[in-house]
Amino acid sequence: MAIPVKLQVFEGPLDLLLHLIEKNKVDIYDIPIVEITNQYLEYIRAMQAEDMNVMSEFLVMAATLVDIKCKMLLPKEVNEEGEEQDPRAELVEKLLEYKMYKYMSFELKDMQLENGFSLCKKETLPDDVKNFREPIDYEQLIGEMNLNKLHEIFNFMMQRKEDKIDPIRSHYGNIEKEEIDMDAKALYIEEYVATHKKFSFKDLLEKQKSKAEIIVTFLIILELMKTGIITILQENLFDDIYITAVKAA
Repeated sequence: MAIPVKLQVFEGPLDLLLHLIEKNKVDIYDIPIVEITNQYLEYIRAMQAEDMNVMSEFLVMAATLVDIKCKMLLPKEVNEEGEEQDPRAELVEKLLEYKMYKYMSFELKDMQLENGFSLCKKETLPDDVKNFREPIDYEQLIGEMNLNKLHEIFNFMMQRKEDKIDPIRSHYGNIEKEEIDMDAKALYIEEYVATHKKFSFKDLLEKQKSKAEIIVTFLIILELMKTGIITILQENLFDDIYITAVKAA
């Protein structure tokens, strides 16, 4: 009466090869291909697999081992660089890659088991805590700049615009009310801030074509400073004011 023997189940031919290498305690970079091939063939002879697809994978690997075994008996091939080619090189590369993924799967499994003992507490923060927003410190935001200094530069630019007016020709023609699109002007200033990053406040005001545009530009700059989109710096009294973009508008 035959004694039934239960064989270890392997996930694939590479798993079986890696088992044989570790069992024989051989160097994976210097596989004794004859010995490993013989042990591999003995194992698949004893295998009983109903799934022919799985069995075919082991048979393909067996054929590969026999092919490598034959190549090892022949003179070694030489590549274009004059180096001898090892028939086992491709197999060794596949084994090392499989071994890496196998150990990674063990690590992931251990992490899954450890996480299974962890419990997460549901969020129980009060609404007033969740909705809290840190108040804006306008003094820190503005720094040494204040409205008086801005007012001085504003008056200076308004005076320069008045000096440019021709006292005679300005009386010619009809005077009409100037309409300014606030949204378009605000978009222009925001794009100017985004593209220039740091620029002179005086240069920006000089680009305006009229007093009304200067006033609107001045108000938009104040709003951007209030919301923290820009910062304003004047090193010394009566110096030019420089505007720096802090974040996107």
